[in-house]
Amino acid sequence: MAYQIQFHEGWDAYFSKLDTAMKKRVVNKILQHCEPIPARHLKKGAPFFVSEIGQYKLCYEIDAQASRLVRQDKQIDEEKKTKMVYFVGTHKEYEKWLGYF
Repeated sequence: MAYQIQFHEGWDAYFSKLDTAMKKRVVNKILQHCEPIPARHLKKGAPFFVSEIGQYKLCYEIDAQASRLVRQDKQIDEEKKTKMVYFVGTHKEYEKWLGYF
């Protein structure tokens, strides 16, 4: 099942600081996240997951919502999964970002 990728309103503040080469790597990693891949849950009880991109970290949240669709006179239960991307940055920036939660 594919994921829909969404970006938190503050995402651009972090992404815009990256150089062009790193932006390409981040975009490629985000595209990988459209498909189910192993995810590491953040510690400290935060509801986020983290992926590494070299020395950078990508933080996101996974939201699965069940929905009922009607197709050709049949009800089909379907799960819509979304990954909300919040942050990308170095480990030091990541620790500072975590301090907001």
